[in-house]
Amino acid sequence: MAPEGFDAATLYAYSLRQPDTAARVRTAFPVLGGPAGLTAGATVCAQLLQTVARGDNLDLEGPLRNWAGESRRR
Repeated sequence: MAPEGFDAATLYAYSLRQPDTAARVRTAFPVLGGPAGLTAGATVCAQLLQTVARGDNLDLEGPLRNWAGESRRR
């Protein structure tokens, strides 16, 4: 089982390549702004950063690290 908001967080993570789209995803899925969204976002970030370490999704590394940093400050 994945945490609540996992699918929305996954969509958001992949949309980070397009900031306008990412903003629309955040608006469409308010769960991302709450405690469940923080948990889901941390899970998705960790999973995708592991793929970056293996050489995949390299263009997402910066946006994912920014998102993770923003989440830590919340």
